Amino acid sequence: VQLQASGGGLVQPGGSLRLSCVVRGFRVDYYAIGWFRQVPGKEREGVSCISSGDGINYYVDSVKGRFTTLRDNAEGTVYLQMNSLKPEDTAVYYCAATFSRTCSPHMTDYNFWGQGTQVTVSS
Repeated sequence: VQLQASGGGLVQPGGSLRLSCVVRGFRVDYYAIGWFRQVPGKEREGVSCISSGDGINYYVDSVKGRFTTLRDNAEGTVYLQMNSLKPEDTAVYYCAATFSRTCSPHMTDYNFWGQGTQVTVSS
């Protein structure tokens, strides 16, 4: 089982980025897939999640209305579309999968992790 996150970069405040999480070794709609972010000195924070099957989305309050999680079953990929980015969104972003198939904001509930991708929002 592998997850590979990509798509990070440098963007100005108010800009957009789309992160990708390619899933290999299982069907992308079989597990819940979460996005987390981490800044130095702080705990990893759950940002969004898409549940298995029906694909219900969950978001932390700070990104509601700005971030959208999308799943492409044919491509085996989950996307995090990030709009109206703010400097406080700067972090390393990770995708992860949980056996429980339902979303959780807690990183300890996730079984597989991709490598991080850096997102920097700065003028």
